[in-house]
Amino acid sequence: MEKNKKDDDRSPVNGYLKYSGMGFQMIAIIGLFTYAGYKIDQSANHPVKWVTAILSLIGVFVSLYVVIRSVKS
Repeated sequence: MEKNKKDDDRSPVNGYLKYSGMGFQMIAIIGLFTYAGYKIDQSANHPVKWVTAILSLIGVFVSLYVVIRSVKS
């Protein structure tokens, strides 16, 4: 009897890889936005690092959007 492709997609290993990959993806997105904000603040010599704070929050929201979109599909 042939295995159904949907049965293979639901194996615990596939789920583990999918969700751990999402975690690394979130870290990368947030890190990229934070690094960009840091570099902008550094080049503009801002006394308060507002750009870093704002871009890091935007990175959090973008990464959450990507994760929610990925979980829905």
